[in-house]
Amino acid sequence: MTEIGCMAHARRKFFDLHVANKSQLAEQALHSIGGLYEVERQARDMSDEDRWRIRQEKAAPLAKALHDWLLTQRDLVPEGSAISRALNYSLKRWVALSRYLDDGALPIDNNWAEVRHEVA
Repeated sequence: MTEIGCMAHARRKFFDLHVANKSQLAEQALHSIGGLYEVERQARDMSDEDRWRIRQEKAAPLAKALHDWLLTQRDLVPEGSAISRALNYSLKRWVALSRYLDDGALPIDNNWAEVRHEVA
């Protein structure tokens, strides 16, 4: 089975870090992730094909910029720091986190899958 990432979990790592110590890097990550969710809000009622198109046009460039930023920041922060752990979480799961971009039927989050699994 193909793993679908959960952008909400990645976002939560940065959110908690920002709440705890007003991390500017976490705030930047939250802003970028927010842009991906904004595209999803725009695409909410679209067909899978149209959702795929808008993701390719709008979300894919945002996701690439976020990934590039994550990689750059990871090289700049101290190993073992809270921000490095948040960055590593997203980077290690990037393929799964970004898989939704290539399929208009996939959600940005896998929360629905987790709920279904818990019920089953």
